[in-house]
Amino acid sequence: MTTAAEHYERLLAEHYTWMLGDDIEAAAAAQAVLLREAGLRPDDTAGSTTAGSTPGATASRAAIAVDLGCGPGPQTLALARLGYAPVVAVDTSARLLAELGAHAARAGLSAAVRPVHGDMRHALAQSVAPGTADVVVCMGDTLPHLPTRGDVPRLLGDVAAALRPGGQFLATYRDLTAELAGTDRFIPVRSTDDRLLTCFLDYTDADTVQVHDLLYARAADGSWDLRTSSYPKLRLAPSWLAEQCGAAGLDVVRAQSGPRGLQILHAAKPLD
Repeated sequence: MTTAAEHYERLLAEHYTWMLGDDIEAAAAAQAVLLREAGLRPDDTAGSTTAGSTPGATASRAAIAVDLGCGPGPQTLALARLGYAPVVAVDTSARLLAELGAHAARAGLSAAVRPVHGDMRHALAQSVAPGTADVVVCMGDTLPHLPTRGDVPRLLGDVAAALRPGGQFLATYRDLTAELAGTDRFIPVRSTDDRLLTCFLDYTDADTVQVHDLLYARAADGSWDLRTSSYPKLRLAPSWLAEQCGAAGLDVVRAQSGPRGLQILHAAKPLD
């Protein structure tokens, strides 16, 4: 069975920025709004960006943020602009990390961004010392990409271990627990003059849905080439995720519907 990481390498990584609207700056601005609404910003003890300073520079201790499944970097750039540094940006796709590096360089944020090529199930514990991260984010439906349901509580345990007391965890994801039927299973993603991406869903079992992506790209002669790939996604109920946060030692601050059909999960590590 194709994993999510293999699926991205085979099909989606090449087109991911296009899927986001082909405008990383706009995507980063939208992420910044969501982060600010959640109250995520370096506090006075961590330092913050001041007038005339380098973006991401801090006045005292580092304000560490971790972006799990960063892709080409919309939330990484948003975190860096809010004053977090370093922003540890984790992804399995070397191609998307290279895009992030290019975007950060153009924005003058390279010094604040630390790309990590790896699986977020292992990279978080390996990249951040326990109790040092101010923020961990896992955005854009990344949580359901984990291979098994059991990986979710293990990752949340790693998040709780990485966060300092009072540190924040923010995730967005799709609730796929309600089963669609018939043509409702076909979901358009994006279409332009040269590309069209759609997907359809097969409900494998109570824990998993198989996502089939169909990408049409216009060839030089005007014809259309079709590429396909599929991968499993986890069906995560908001109530179950909230329970797993509690079991990991995180207090749920907010759990509600968010933009683009995504659910928002905001949790915090209690103060000592």
